[in-house]
Amino acid sequence: MKQIEALNNFEATRKAIGYVEYRHAAPADYKRIGFKSGLEVHQQLDTTSKLFCRCPAGVYHSNEDYDAEVIRHMRPTLSELGEYDGTALMEFKTRKEITYRLNNQSACTYEVDDTPPFPIEKQALEYALEISLLSRLNIVGEVHITRKQYLDGSIPTGFQRTAILGVEGEIQLKNKKVRLIQLSIEEDSCREISDIGHSRVFKTDRLGMPLIETVTHPDMETPDELAEAAEYIRFLNRSTGKVRTGMGAGREDVNVSCAGGSRVEIKGVAHNKWIPALSHNEAFRQWALLHIRKLIHGQGLKKETWQLKHQKIDFSLPEMVAPPLRKKLDKGLEVIAINLPGLKGILSHFTQPGHPFADEIIHRLKVIACIERPNMTHSEALDPLLSKKGLNKIANWLEAEEGDAQIVLWGPAADIPTAIETIEERILMAFDGVPEETRKSFADGTTIFERVLPGSDRMYPDTDSAPIPLAVDYIDSLNQNLPMDISDRFKQLEQWDVPEDTWKYLLSKNMIPLIERICEKFNYTPKFIGSFIGHTFKNIEGKNELHKKFDDEKIYELFRYINDKQMIPGIAKFMMPVIYEFPDMQFSSVLTSIHFNRYTLAEIMAPVVFLYEKFQKNTNDPDMEDAVNWLMGQVHQQAIGNVKLTELRTTIESLIKQENTSHE
Repeated sequence: MKQIEALNNFEATRKAIGYVEYRHAAPADYKRIGFKSGLEVHQQLDTTSKLFCRCPAGVYHSNEDYDAEVIRHMRPTLSELGEYDGTALMEFKTRKEITYRLNNQSACTYEVDDTPPFPIEKQALEYALEISLLSRLNIVGEVHITRKQYLDGSIPTGFQRTAILGVEGEIQLKNKKVRLIQLSIEEDSCREISDIGHSRVFKTDRLGMPLIETVTHPDMETPDELAEAAEYIRFLNRSTGKVRTGMGAGREDVNVSCAGGSRVEIKGVAHNKWIPALSHNEAFRQWALLHIRKLIHGQGLKKETWQLKHQKIDFSLPEMVAPPLRKKLDKGLEVIAINLPGLKGILSHFTQPGHPFADEIIHRLKVIACIERPNMTHSEALDPLLSKKGLNKIANWLEAEEGDAQIVLWGPAADIPTAIETIEERILMAFDGVPEETRKSFADGTTIFERVLPGSDRMYPDTDSAPIPLAVDYIDSLNQNLPMDISDRFKQLEQWDVPEDTWKYLLSKNMIPLIERICEKFNYTPKFIGSFIGHTFKNIEGKNELHKKFDDEKIYELFRYINDKQMIPGIAKFMMPVIYEFPDMQFSSVLTSIHFNRYTLAEIMAPVVFLYEKFQKNTNDPDMEDAVNWLMGQVHQQAIGNVKLTELRTTIESLIKQENTSHE
């Protein structure tokens, strides 16, 4: 019965807040809830060495390939204003033991703060300044390195060196301008291997690699605008040809809020295609939390006087515990029953698809108290682990009233005090609405709690790094060789009549300069080359594993060969799959492998009259178009690379007309 009530409440509250799936949402839905969002786009720069040491950048190792381990325990430090950052305090509460796996090839003593920083990598600074200029930012007169605390263990020193390079720029989307707050250059963090209980393991091959962060104002009013802005910044960064590509080289932090909500940061979104559903669900999650606040206050509950009640319970009686839960408790975990006065119906309240409010607590218990999931059940669980009789007995033990809710929590005895504190803290937050926090993203469009949202209190000057003046003539020289603005690239592709479904691929792969080179050098049309790369080459790339010796220059060399040999460029469609798989093969050998032979138009047309007569004999009611199509199929292979198919078709049509006229 309780399970049915919980399911009914989950669906009822889903409808009560007016939740709609992203695919069915309209602009009016986002206006109704006051959707607002911005971006923090992180992009690795393609340099040979790291930002503040001279270890090589871009050298990656497997999880087992390491030469040493360093173990650390993090603790917060005071900011220059004498205050602690909330995120740092939360991480300190977790009592994590952080293990770093170091490979001598990609790490040094700088990473553990045993060596002062080297001067900033000049190539990285130059690349970052060029992107700042391309983003129409106002460049700072002097670069000041600061430290930003990170106690989640992702940086062994506990802080990241970062510097602002430009402020107040803008990008032009299809229908609006989006303001940019700033662009910074900073060190990348470690890659996490595991996070179980109080132990977290990282590897340091990515640590210290140069990274830029582009931060927008919260100007996006729909998830689609947000995704468009993310793609634009991605295209802009890649248009320089000076950033890394591939998994993890670019990541987005998505800041979302709704009317009356708070800024919540969805951290490390790896794919731009995830952004619309993630931001949609986060805005409605906040809308649901505001509805929960309304329900709590409607019960007459006051934050100042509300208190939970808890006590340790004995589960020795077999009828108290369902078999699935008993297996978990046989491990000797401590079990606590908690009463939540006046909160009946809140734990099963909808927050996001597949997640009731109780999951807000479950995920915090994993992160803050370090109790692995499953770590609790409750009186409104959609999949109950306790029998109805057991829940009633617990409620009686706790002297619960009709409008109360109950939680049963289990975990190691040492973690239980933090767990109880975490539950109470999250319930008290519900009285205020939406807590500011960082959340982890998933491919299904949902998120879970990751940490408290950092504040400005974690920033302080880096006394090991001197300011770097930026001369005006140096900035002017960088301004001279910037690539075309992305908004102008869109116009250029439209003017070229390149199919619109190729634009995203061409811009994300920075193929426009290659198209320009090929067309300018060999006099092909941008429409043909753009379509070839955006359709044919993309399809080949998607179906085959990339050979380590293949690069985009092979495409240029292919069209130079076709031009030099005076072949029809359509032959490239048949040569490219072979070249992609065997990039060292000579082009002449590629032609042999696809059975290409030289034919003149006259040689190709020689058998057409005979073939047409054969077609007529085998067709009762011969149709002109059917005849042409059949004949084209018969001589198509010989024509490829030798004559244009449009020219061949016209010649065949003329021949058929002549044949038909001569027999009349």
